[in-house]
Amino acid sequence: MRRRAAIQLIARRIPRRTLRRTLRLPVLAGLAGLALAAGLALAAGPVLMARAGGGAAAAPSDRPTDSPAIARAQLLGAYRWQMSAPWFGGFSAIAIHDGGQAMTALTDKAMLVRARITRRDGAITAIRPGPALRLKSSQGRPLIGRIRDSEGLAIGADGAIYISFEGVHRVARYARPDAPAQVLTTRALFRGLGLNKSLEALAIDAEGRLYTLPEGGRDGQGNIPVWRRDAAGWSVPFALPARGRFKPVAADFGPDGRFYLLERDLTPLGFRSRLRRWDMTGGRPSRETRLILTAPGRHDNLEGLSIWRDAAGALRATMIADDNFLPLQRTELVEYRLPE
Repeated sequence: MRRRAAIQLIARRIPRRTLRRTLRLPVLAGLAGLALAAGLALAAGPVLMARAGGGAAAAPSDRPTDSPAIARAQLLGAYRWQMSAPWFGGFSAIAIHDGGQAMTALTDKAMLVRARITRRDGAITAIRPGPALRLKSSQGRPLIGRIRDSEGLAIGADGAIYISFEGVHRVARYARPDAPAQVLTTRALFRGLGLNKSLEALAIDAEGRLYTLPEGGRDGQGNIPVWRRDAAGWSVPFALPARGRFKPVAADFGPDGRFYLLERDLTPLGFRSRLRRWDMTGGRPSRETRLILTAPGRHDNLEGLSIWRDAAGALRATMIADDNFLPLQRTELVEYRLPE
């Protein structure tokens, strides 16, 4: 939430007329980037020695020396979603259902909404949301304040909803959107993660195992630790190479069984997005491939990711942008066709 506060502070200090006349998103994002570079979103974040069931210790980092394979995705289009509802905005996660005809979306203020999607020739033309529901605590009370910073979303085969949170770092299960939370983690598990750089990404595989990873924390080799929950509990079975200034914001397992990771970078010219994927063999990643690497300002602040197959059997990535509740940013759904 500190990242959003910095962007909003900059926006408030510039006259609205000047903003409307002279600024566009890349310029505002650039101003925000300068502020965040002073110690917020562009800070390197803590370097962590991740260990299962506990916290982390400081350690030096280095960069990977190998290079991923490159397979280029095809941009299909972007749809700007607009509503006047007070809850609308700040989207942090998305899951696409019913062959692209429905979705579940999550905001970073613990609001969950399901919606129907209208398409023409495969492209989104309208979104019709149902009622937005506020997630609850384990005591059944609406989430408010620092404990409501919901970031990652995964949906199990039984329909259960899993959410990862920043602020108070945790992963929770919801049997239904209106049910009390069942917290699946302890505070000690993610000790050492930054307040606003923790569990941005959450995914579930075909076996029902949960995977979560932090936006800012790194292990002793400078890699991104991945926590996994299975029948034996939580562990850190592997780490992913951190390349450049990009930070993880979302993850998903595709219908192809591969692990996908969406990352972002904030530059003086706007946001950049990157999508990578890995084959999963024996529960471990291999064959890293870069699918998307955008120029600054090409899209808004993409934070949510869903991998699915369309009616023609093609793999698609649908991503949703967090507008930070600012009029100069936009809520958009961006879709790419992915190579097999």
